[in-house]
Amino acid sequence: MALHAVILAGGSGTRFWPLSTPRRPKHLLALVGARTMLEETAARLRGLVPPSRTLVVTAAAQAAAVRRLLPGIAVLAEPRPRNTSAAVALAAARIAARDPGAVLVVVSADHWIPDASPFRRTMAAAAARARDARTLLLVGVRPDRPATGYGYLLPGARIRGTAVRPVREFTEKPDLPTARRWLRDGRRLWNSGMFAWRADVLLEEVRRHLPDLHRVLVASGAATAGGAALARAYARVPSISVDYGVLERSDRVECVAAEFRWDDLGSFAALLRRRKRDGSGNAARGEVRLLDCRDVLAVAPPGRRVSVLGVRGLAVVATEDEVLVLPLDRSEEVRRLADARPPRLRR
Repeated sequence: MALHAVILAGGSGTRFWPLSTPRRPKHLLALVGARTMLEETAARLRGLVPPSRTLVVTAAAQAAAVRRLLPGIAVLAEPRPRNTSAAVALAAARIAARDPGAVLVVVSADHWIPDASPFRRTMAAAAARARDARTLLLVGVRPDRPATGYGYLLPGARIRGTAVRPVREFTEKPDLPTARRWLRDGRRLWNSGMFAWRADVLLEEVRRHLPDLHRVLVASGAATAGGAALARAYARVPSISVDYGVLERSDRVECVAAEFRWDDLGSFAALLRRRKRDGSGNAARGEVRLLDCRDVLAVAPPGRRVSVLGVRGLAVVATEDEVLVLPLDRSEEVRRLADARPPRLRR
């Protein structure tokens, strides 16, 4: 039973607009280091899974860019966005056709994980459990703040002789008082969106809980046929996340706690937390001048200067053709601008 890796890289680019766009979303940007988030993800997997057994599932519009960044790694282009249930079922079907006993680790292309060795240890342990117990393993992250934008897991009692716990309860995006209470009690974990499972077990659970998706995409042979058959199937499959569609319905879900630092970098506020900051809590990229500022994230494109004076708690993000200014505590609302641009004001 060989171990394979699946990298989900199908983001739409709205949470980091205007830096990101549907053709160049977050995982194709170098937000924290010198390499893109996707390149960092692929590098982190080396030593756990070789590139020859790594598969990137991405949007058709991004496939060429992904192939340029990751030569030697297989790229599977989805005909249209259909959320993560379709993506993981497609990947599992393709890999199982070549390796019927395959065990998969599934990760996102846009997570901040600076500690590669403990990441690999955690994923290897999850994969071993998924292989032997035929369960669906989810990696949970211990909360370090009362985040309201994540799903939470309530683990049960530890399974004897392991670090694995069954998942008793899923809760999506609690309100702030609830998140604060859960942070204090220390019992719940964030749902990180990283998984391990056997390909055949995942497909079995998709058949049980998402029969229409399984019938149209897997049982029909469209997932392995590709081409026009895959495009027709993707026009018909339901769009639902694997969390809602499978994991919250299955009785075979277990979790392990991550032994590494993690962030999904879901907003400009999160990016400020993870970038190197000066003594006033500011972080900058490009030709930026900050005077009397505190807790400011400022980004300038090549050949352009951004100057900021006397403010705090803002993101100031310039690209070649857009400038975004917003309070960091409203970072989650950026997609309102990305999805529906207001009319430009004219003099």
